[in-house]
Amino acid sequence: MEEKSGGDNIKEAVGVRFKRNGKIYYFDPSGIELKMGDKVIVDTARGMEMGEVVITDYEKINDKISKPLKPVIRKASAEDLQCADEFKQREGEALVECAQLIEKLKLPMKLISTEYNIDGSRLTVFFSAEGRVDFRELVRDLSRSLKVRVEMRQIGPRDEAKLLSGFGRCGRLLCCASFLGEFNPVSIKMAKEQNLPLSPMKISGLCGRLLCCLGYEFEQYREMRKKMPREGSRVMTAKGEGVVVGGKPLEEKVLVEMEGGVRVEISFDEIVGEDKGNGGQKGRNKKVEQDS
Repeated sequence: MEEKSGGDNIKEAVGVRFKRNGKIYYFDPSGIELKMGDKVIVDTARGMEMGEVVITDYEKINDKISKPLKPVIRKASAEDLQCADEFKQREGEALVECAQLIEKLKLPMKLISTEYNIDGSRLTVFFSAEGRVDFRELVRDLSRSLKVRVEMRQIGPRDEAKLLSGFGRCGRLLCCASFLGEFNPVSIKMAKEQNLPLSPMKISGLCGRLLCCLGYEFEQYREMRKKMPREGSRVMTAKGEGVVVGGKPLEEKVLVEMEGGVRVEISFDEIVGEDKGNGGQKGRNKKVEQDS
């Protein structure tokens, strides 16, 4: 088994989240006593940032640590919190300034949001675009205007929905904007396994991509389907012989079309036998054996 780089020297760690529904990153507490909900200042690739401690149990994250950790600099002070609030308010001004420059330069991009780091030394601009955008002049003008280092970050449709938020077809706040820290792969196979309509309009989210919630019950559906007779197979039931034309895996029921075209719902345990290709003989033999 491959050893994890740096993991042997790590004795404790904490999980820190920078946004309410953002990805969790791991840091060395550096001997600082931390508890859930504490605000901390850490050094990241984007400079000094303030985050919230969301995991303190080292045992739960030990297997997720794959490299040496950066240290927690300190607990956030009252001054840090005030500073963060001030720069949060200034993000709106930066957004307006950036939007005006984008319009002036006629850049083919959609501005999503702006974000200062804790000390205001860096401004990150999030945007979406169909292709690559030459934003060098925009960065130059924005840096000169706001007197800050500017970083442009192009994001995809899912991340755009996560940042802007909204409500899904279920009527609830988008999963990505409320609790999903990371996006998991979603495929059309998941919709097929759950007998969902394959119309893009019905299984796509606000982002235009497949609904994240398709993956929530996928494994359970797949496991339950292993217990079900295949669609098209002939089965013997207490009500007679029929053909499986559908099913409700989570309810452990199948829809069987009997002779004469009548369709009935039958639970898994009511099925006496299933024919997997020999004209129903297997089911009939099992029924005969039970009757005898």
